[in-house]
Amino acid sequence: MEKGKRVGEESRGIPEKRARENFTGTPQHKGTEPQEPTKVFNDPIHGHIELHPLLVRIIDTPQFQRLRHLKQLGGKYLVFPGASHNRFEHSVGVGHLAGRLVQVLKDRQPELPISPQDILCVKIAGLCHDLGHGPFSHLFDGSFIPEVRPGLKWKHEQASVEMFDHLVKENNLAPVMKKYGLSLPDDLIFIKEQIAGPLGSRISVDTEWPYKGRPEEKSFLYQIVANKKNGIDVDKDCYHLGMRNIFDYSRFLKFARVCKVNKENHICSRDKEVDNLYDMFHMRLTLHRKAYQHKIANIIDFMITEALVKADPHILIEGSNGKKYRMSEAINDMEAYTKLTDHVFEKILYSTKPELSEAKAILQNIICRRLYKCLGQIIPKTPVGTSQEEQKGYSKEVANAKPPSADVDLPPEAFIVSVVTLNYGMKDKNPINEVYFYSKDDPNVPKTLTDIEVSQILPERFEKQLIRVYCKETGEKSLKAAKEYFKQWRKTWNSESQDGDITAPERTPKKAERDNTDDKERPPQDPHRAGTMWVVDHSQHCSDTDVVVVVC
Repeated sequence: MEKGKRVGEESRGIPEKRARENFTGTPQHKGTEPQEPTKVFNDPIHGHIELHPLLVRIIDTPQFQRLRHLKQLGGKYLVFPGASHNRFEHSVGVGHLAGRLVQVLKDRQPELPISPQDILCVKIAGLCHDLGHGPFSHLFDGSFIPEVRPGLKWKHEQASVEMFDHLVKENNLAPVMKKYGLSLPDDLIFIKEQIAGPLGSRISVDTEWPYKGRPEEKSFLYQIVANKKNGIDVDKDCYHLGMRNIFDYSRFLKFARVCKVNKENHICSRDKEVDNLYDMFHMRLTLHRKAYQHKIANIIDFMITEALVKADPHILIEGSNGKKYRMSEAINDMEAYTKLTDHVFEKILYSTKPELSEAKAILQNIICRRLYKCLGQIIPKTPVGTSQEEQKGYSKEVANAKPPSADVDLPPEAFIVSVVTLNYGMKDKNPINEVYFYSKDDPNVPKTLTDIEVSQILPERFEKQLIRVYCKETGEKSLKAAKEYFKQWRKTWNSESQDGDITAPERTPKKAERDNTDDKERPPQDPHRAGTMWVVDHSQHCSDTDVVVVVC
């Protein structure tokens, strides 16, 4: 090859096919001149990983570097000291894992229609899937935006697509993408569809296949970054929480295979790997139970949200054409949104502006650990609504449940009621039922497994809800009264609760004795049966199998 020729410059004599194949080659991209090396990142989880030059170009932009200033787990780091990692390292890891999975599939099944462009697009989608997160990640789109802009159907995936478009345009990356063999706009559409699903108006009612970026024969490519089929994808984390991950993702990669299910190609796993996959779903539940939905971490998130809501009218961010936007409006302008990060916490905390004094006081209370108090929680026997309006309705119910013994009047604003939903990732369904497997003898024949084939000790339910009640009044007299309010209110739910300061025992009482009891003498185990009440276990003190059943 002559000196000076670049990948993709067909007019200089490089065949188009060869130019498109070179970009996913060896670390130094042998066969191309001038050589454009990959960069090596030392990842705390995956070790030394190499990233394609186009991914490096994307990383080295203000829009992507913004992720360094967004906490992956929001305010959870104020409870779990190690959880101070950011969206930046998370996204780099997801891009790496996405590339590994699609490359494994291509190497194992050369007959699959996986092109070098497909591999690069999957890597880019994994890298950019979280570009649209706001301050403190899910707190922003899950709590703050619904509070200040009720009725707005907005999620961070939508903002990720808009931010990706903004990133490509502002940094003039379209020519760079073409140089590495991407076909625009089709490959851009494919990348964005992997992040957010089918792109709205592009869906045709005349076809069953909703995607435009890739045809139906490549349907398995949409199951890597954000898997809508069964939740198995590469977007996971737990290392920084100090929790051991029981799921072996490298083993999953060893047995991943594509099989045709009806008209679509699905990523399947070997039937003997069902336990490993069940561990993954159970790990997801454990992370939510022990960390993401931790009762103290949740109230810190609520207090941060409360501070942001109070500060929203008084913090303006300059966007395109010099226009000023509130925090809640910055999602409408990606130039303004690029400047909105977790730094807003310090901006409020150290502000001397009188209009930010209320928000500042809330954040000072967080820093000094003057937190709202958890009164307790109950488990509803039937599903309850989780919208913000419904949860505010529960606060009114608690305030109206004033017992005769209480000598303090507490308004609805004194209570916070939070509905926490815990599941295995597919709501109330067993996620393994949505996974296809293959056997050693028939590697191209997909199948599902029955519950008996999976395990004989599966849980009866795969989703439960907790209704937690907090009090914003922390004075001794008010707090004592608030506990009486809670005890009175919980009676209307016909369920037992646990006091906010009491923890469940480490082990089920008299377990050995009960194990020797004749079946006819055993107490009923179905929590839905009349007369059965159960005590809520606080996850930070109990193992996964601990449960206390009290029969009345």
